[in-house]
Amino acid sequence: MAPTKKTKKSTESINNRLALVMKSGKYTIGYKTVLKSLRSSKGKLVIIANNCPPLRKSEIEYYAMLAKVGVHHFNGNNVDLGTACGKYFRVCCLSIIDPGDSDIIKTLPGDQTMVRGRDACWEHCVLVDATRQKVRCNYCHRQFSGGVYRMKFHLAQIKNKDIVPCTEVPDDVRDLMHSVINTPKKQKAQKMHKLEQTPTTPQNSSSASGGCHASTCPSMLLPRPSPNIQPSAEDEKMQRFEEADKKIALFFFHYSIPFSASQSVHYQSMIEAVAECGKGYKPPSYDGLRTTLLEGAKREMHESFQKLKNDWKEIGCTILCDSWSDGGSKSLVVFSVASAKGSRYLRSVDVSSRVEDVYYLFDLLESAVKEVGVDNVIQIITDNATSLASAAGLLLKKYPSLFWSPCASYCFERMLEDISKLEWISPALEEASTIAHYIYSNDWMLNMMRKFTGGRELIRPKLTTIASQFLCLQSIVLQEDNLKHMFSQTDWSSTVGRQPDSQSIRSLLYSERFWKAAREAVRVSEPILKLLRMVECSLPAIGYIYEGIKRAKSLIRLFYGGCEERYMSFWEIIERRWNIQPHSHLHAAAAFLNPSVFYNPIHKFDANMRNGFHSTMWKMFTEEKDRIELTKEQPLYLNAQGALGSEFATLGRTLNSPGDWWAAYGCEVPTLQKAAMRILNQPCSSQRSKWNWSTFDKLYSGKKSKMEMEKLGDLVYVHCNLCLQAVDQSREGRFKPVVLMRLM
Repeated sequence: MAPTKKTKKSTESINNRLALVMKSGKYTIGYKTVLKSLRSSKGKLVIIANNCPPLRKSEIEYYAMLAKVGVHHFNGNNVDLGTACGKYFRVCCLSIIDPGDSDIIKTLPGDQTMVRGRDACWEHCVLVDATRQKVRCNYCHRQFSGGVYRMKFHLAQIKNKDIVPCTEVPDDVRDLMHSVINTPKKQKAQKMHKLEQTPTTPQNSSSASGGCHASTCPSMLLPRPSPNIQPSAEDEKMQRFEEADKKIALFFFHYSIPFSASQSVHYQSMIEAVAECGKGYKPPSYDGLRTTLLEGAKREMHESFQKLKNDWKEIGCTILCDSWSDGGSKSLVVFSVASAKGSRYLRSVDVSSRVEDVYYLFDLLESAVKEVGVDNVIQIITDNATSLASAAGLLLKKYPSLFWSPCASYCFERMLEDISKLEWISPALEEASTIAHYIYSNDWMLNMMRKFTGGRELIRPKLTTIASQFLCLQSIVLQEDNLKHMFSQTDWSSTVGRQPDSQSIRSLLYSERFWKAAREAVRVSEPILKLLRMVECSLPAIGYIYEGIKRAKSLIRLFYGGCEERYMSFWEIIERRWNIQPHSHLHAAAAFLNPSVFYNPIHKFDANMRNGFHSTMWKMFTEEKDRIELTKEQPLYLNAQGALGSEFATLGRTLNSPGDWWAAYGCEVPTLQKAAMRILNQPCSSQRSKWNWSTFDKLYSGKKSKMEMEKLGDLVYVHCNLCLQAVDQSREGRFKPVVLMRLM
C-alpha cells in the first residue's frame, strides 16, 4: 500500500476531522456527501477509508450515528470500530477502501468480522437527532429521547417512567415489541454469539493492509456489490411474502372488497389452509362456490344448530324478532335465537304487504318457536312496534309458559332521544357536535388534538346516532382543560386561528354557559348510557336490568340533591319509556335470583321484585310437584343455607356471572337451580346482532327465479350465521358479572 502523509493531530472540530478521515490518496470528499450516500444505501455498506489518521472513540460514534448505519468489528489503523460503535448499530458488510486499490473493495476474513443484526424497532421509528438519540414513532409521530430501547416500550404500549404508550400502533407490531422486550437476555446473547461466528467469504487473498497502484478511486460512495454475493434464504422468504401480500391486495382492490374484511376470523385461517396445500392447489371455481361449497356450509350450520338445541334444553333460549322498514313500502322481519351458549339466524320474511296483519305475524312467531322447541324457549323479544307486540301477546295466550319482553336497547335509546329534546340539552349537543366537526375536518387540528388529549378521541364509534351525540359530549367534557389549552397555543393562533370559524369555536370553548349545560347533560345521561352499553355488550345482563333502572333514577335524584322539581322530568321519561308496554315479570325474577343483587344490603329488593319472582315461577312450573319443591327450596336461598352459603359461594356472588354461580352452588336446590339457570342466561336486547339490512334488501329486491331465490336465501343464511358465530367467539369467556355500584 502506498503510504500517505501523516496528518498532524489538531483540535479541529469533529466535522473537520471527519472530512479529513475521508481523504484517501488524491481523492478528497466532504463527509456530508459521504453520509448522504450512506443513508441512501440504507445501511447495506459501511465504508471506512484505511490508512488515515487515528480517530478518537467519540468521533467514530458520532460518524456512525450520523450515517444511521453500523460498522463491522475490525482492528486496523489503531481503531477498534467494533468496540467503539458495534454495540449501537446494525452491521451488514465490511468494506475497506485502500488508496490506489484497483479492486476498491476488500472484505475482511471471517475471524475479524462481527455481524450485528439491525434492531427490529427501526422499522417502526425514525432517528431525528443522532447526538441525543432522539427518535420519532412512525404511527403517532411522537418524539422523545432514549433511542430504540424506550421506543420498544412505547410501541408495546407499556408504561415505563415517562413513556407514553402509542395509541396508533397496529396489533401485530405491538405484539412483536412485547416479544422483543420479554425475550431473555440469555437468548439474545446466544443469538449474537452465532452471528459473530458467521464467516465472510474473502473476495481475494489480499489483506486489509495490502493494496494496488491505481491512482484514482472511481466509486467510493456507491461501491459495486460482489457478484458472488447471493440473497439469503431469509431475504428470499421475505420477497415471497411481499409478493403474496401484493396479490392479496390486488384481489381486494379489483373487486372493491372492504378493508374490514381482513379482520374476519376466517381470513387468517383461509390463508393458512391454502399455504398448507402447497403448490398445485387450485381455488374453487364460480360454480363450485355457489353449489357444492355453499350447500356444504349450510349443512354444517344445520348440524351445529342441532347441537345447540341440546344446550337450550338445559339453559333455555330467547327468540329475537327484529323489524326494519325503508321508510316506504318495504318492511322486513328477521327471526333469530340467542342464549349464553350461542346464537343462530333462523329466517327473514318480507312482510311489506301484511305489516299490520297481527295474525300473520303471530303465525311467523309461532313457526319460529316450534322450530326451536316450545320447551326450550323462555322469552320473546321484539322492538316496540305495535303489531309485533300484539302478535307476541297472542302467542303468550296460546303458550302460557312463554314471556314477552320489550327490547331494552330500544327503550334506553328512546330515553336518550327524549332527554336530547329538552330545551337546555339540545343546544349543548349541537354545540358539542360543532366543536367535534371543526376539529375532525382539519388534519392539522386533529393531530394537535390527539397530541393534547394523549391520543384520546372525541368521537367514538356507535351505531345509533343519539348515543354517539351523548358520547361525544361526554368526551369533550372529559377533555375540557386539554381543549382549552390547545386553543390557547400560539401554534393554533398562527396556523388556523385566523380562519372564520376558528374564533367562534374558541369563544364557545370558553363559554361558561356551554360547559355548565354540558356537564349537567353528561351527568343525567351517563347512567342510561351505561345501561345501554351493558345490555348490548354484556350477554347475558337480564339479572341486572331491573335494579339498574332503579339505580339510574337514584343517581339522577342524587345529582339534583333530591329536588323533585328538577329530577322528576327525567324520572317521567324513564318510566314512560320503560313502561310503555306492560314489561315482563321476568326482569324482576332475574334480579331476585341474581346473588350479587339479592344478597347485597345496598340493593334492597322491593315487593315488586318478590311478586315478579313468584309470578314467574308459577308460569314456568305448571306441575304441582315442581311447585312444592320450589316452596321447600326457596328458604335455603333466602337464608343462604347449605352450599349457597359456603365461603366459595359467598365469594362467587360478585366474581361469577349469576348463571355460573347457580351452576356451581345450586345443586342442593335443583328445581330453583333449573329456573335460575334458564332465566339468568337470557339476553334482554334484540339488537345484539346488528344486522346489515342491505343484505336482506338484496334478497327481496327485483324479480328473481325460484332457483335464484333459493341460492340467495342459502347465501344469506350462511352469511348471517357466520356473523353470529364471530360475535359469539369474540365474547367467549367475557361474560363477567356487572357491578351495579359502577353506575355511581
